[in-house]
Amino acid sequence: MADKRDFYEVLGISKGASDDEIKKAYRACVKKYHPDLHPDDKECEEKMKEVNEAYEILSDPDKKSKYDQFGHAGVDPSYGGAGGFGGFSGGMSAEDLESVFSSFFGGSGFGSSSRSNPNAPRRGQDIQTEIRIEFMEACKGKRADIQINRTEQCPDCRGTGAAPGTKPTMCTDCGGTGYRNTVQRSLFGMVNTQRPCTRCGGKGQMVTSPCSKCRGSGRVTVPRTVSVDIPAGIDDGQVLLKRGEGNNGMNGGASGDLQILVHVKSDPIFEREGFDINTEIPITYMQAVMGDEIVVPCIDGKVRYNIPEGTQSGTKFRLKGKGVQKLHRNERGDQYVTVVVEVPKGLNKTQKELLKKFEESLGDNNYRNRKSFFEKMKDILNSDIGK
Repeated sequence: MADKRDFYEVLGISKGASDDEIKKAYRACVKKYHPDLHPDDKECEEKMKEVNEAYEILSDPDKKSKYDQFGHAGVDPSYGGAGGFGGFSGGMSAEDLESVFSSFFGGSGFGSSSRSNPNAPRRGQDIQTEIRIEFMEACKGKRADIQINRTEQCPDCRGTGAAPGTKPTMCTDCGGTGYRNTVQRSLFGMVNTQRPCTRCGGKGQMVTSPCSKCRGSGRVTVPRTVSVDIPAGIDDGQVLLKRGEGNNGMNGGASGDLQILVHVKSDPIFEREGFDINTEIPITYMQAVMGDEIVVPCIDGKVRYNIPEGTQSGTKFRLKGKGVQKLHRNERGDQYVTVVVEVPKGLNKTQKELLKKFEESLGDNNYRNRKSFFEKMKDILNSDIGK
């Protein structure tokens, strides 16, 4: 027992703590670590065992006296061993915990009979899966088949777990009730409680000849194909819910749901922003100067659009109603087309001379933005700034 922590340290109190302080510290630890509040948490379970052992010693005047004088060596292991949560160790059952919380907060909410009854209907677990679709499939919608593995009732034994031709037998430990009475010492005296029978798991029945298909569990995992309608307008990262297509429930409980995470592939031309579509269209220098009718690709096909003369690179045009359909609505977003003037490269000598003559023929009035910029710069240079 030399590796055990100091019992006062476990409860978070000093060595000279009174009986009331010990009891109060124990209640605080119960509220913090009790397994009913932290199901399947092994760390909290171990800490609660440690708390129970500390309280078992410190709440008994004789044991406390020996512990104070000799430490762990002075405590008889047959009295000081951790009794777990159901033994005679000062541990609290779900019913005791409910009483503690009731006294502190005026209510409970823990340890109901439906929660502890293994024969109560239980909803099946949800199933999570993923699907990857094309960009255009997300815009227009599609019907897809998804392969899943689902837990269902065993068809051979019909969920009983017993081999065909046999039936479960009554549990002799609990007499078929599924429960056994236990007497515990709690903070409030001796408490008589009912707990599920450990032999039959609270079912009241035992399977002596297990079904070979499900090995006595009454449930099997089978591959299934589920058809799902992917609505037009679905976006990357959204989740579709197919109700009742998850694992089957137990004891007549409802089936869980199928949750489908949608991944949408990117597109080389279209970029989505909400329900709007963004597209970049390259145009030539001549098209920008003279204006032209260009062909714009859309998710529904293509449209023709007239760009005016003198269009600047980076100008954005709006095509109303050419975006993505809004989910479960008849409305659509818009498409925004950004034109980018492509500067020609690799000009030969003749082309350069022609371009130079063309440039020389232009005046400041042909470059509105350039003229405005140099006028502003002239104003700055002629101001008092920097003098």
